[in-house]
Amino acid sequence: MSEGERELWLRVSGSEDELRSLRDWLRHEDGLRGRVRAFQSPLAPGEMGGALDALAVAVGSGGMGAVLANCLSTWIGQRRSDMRITVSTRDGRTVEVDAKGVDPQALARDIERLLNSDETEGNPQ
Repeated sequence: MSEGERELWLRVSGSEDELRSLRDWLRHEDGLRGRVRAFQSPLAPGEMGGALDALAVAVGSGGMGAVLANCLSTWIGQRRSDMRITVSTRDGRTVEVDAKGVDPQALARDIERLLNSDETEGNPQ
């Protein structure tokens, strides 16, 4: 992650396959290519591989939050209606998105709000 970028964490309710699908979807978006990392649970004894837990997406200025929001909105729109996505920052601030009637503009505003509040933390006004 380069200077000036923030990392948002994405988690999906439901199966691990849904998170893998989202990872593949985001990796094919030109504006997010090379900015998506997958995180897996540590291996338990007897396991062959860890479960996929979350995706980390490095976003910066220049409307990348809107790019991410549009990608998420499109992907969610093609999923089952009872799914939820949680977008969070390192300090635990979150936005939850329900697949039922997701509003791309509202999601973009929520993501930008997460990114902007992260930038201003610790900076006295």
